[in-house]
Amino acid sequence: MAAVTLTLVIALAGAVYLRGWLQQRAIPVWRACSFFLGLLATWVAVASPLASLDSHMLTAHMIQHLLLMTIAPPLIWLGEPLITVRPTRWLFPKRLGRLLGDPTFCWLAAAAALVAWHVPAIFRLGMESPAWHFTEHASFLTAGLLFWWPVIQPWPSVARWPRWSMLLYLFLATLPCDVLSGLLVFSDLVAYPMYLCTTRDGGMSPLEDQQCAAALMWTCVTVVFLVAGTVLSMQILSPRKEVIPV
Repeated sequence: MAAVTLTLVIALAGAVYLRGWLQQRAIPVWRACSFFLGLLATWVAVASPLASLDSHMLTAHMIQHLLLMTIAPPLIWLGEPLITVRPTRWLFPKRLGRLLGDPTFCWLAAAAALVAWHVPAIFRLGMESPAWHFTEHASFLTAGLLFWWPVIQPWPSVARWPRWSMLLYLFLATLPCDVLSGLLVFSDLVAYPMYLCTTRDGGMSPLEDQQCAAALMWTCVTVVFLVAGTVLSMQILSPRKEVIPV
């Protein structure tokens, strides 16, 4: 039932965006495609068959987190969703864009969400309670959207730091992931005992599942941030900014 509800919510978000995009035509097609890919990544994380595997495999759980924090948010912001909703011209003034665009706040929010939800006691709480499980996913998506806001700078964001500083921002953001991944990869103990009692079809032991999940996070975050850093470097060296009429 929860999957159906989340699917309907995501579909509604897509319908609202599509309606605004068709009315205004102020956003290039590639940006619209990016937005829908972001919604698809969100759906895969919270409402697809993958969501039913997170209680059996830490690897599946990690894929959800990566989709919600690392993949979906930049795709959604690249779609310039706030431009397509006319009321946001009043609901999201530049002062709010300036607040949300504070890189320090955005970085700390993402780091806090990542670290807190991987503390074993809090992790177990999220797995045992549907309400807390939903809160966990919501906090990951929210933290991801905050983190990528100053990097993508969608409307109506206001830059607080020089553009080149986003390269340092991305590099520093890899550190919490590296530490967490390293602890899980090289540990001889299963960090989350709940997976000791689950059955899995992949043939992996609980410890191998943990190592696979950690290696996946390590690799995915590194690659995505490297791609983002490369694009930013190209923009800085060749500053041709696409102008989207508002």
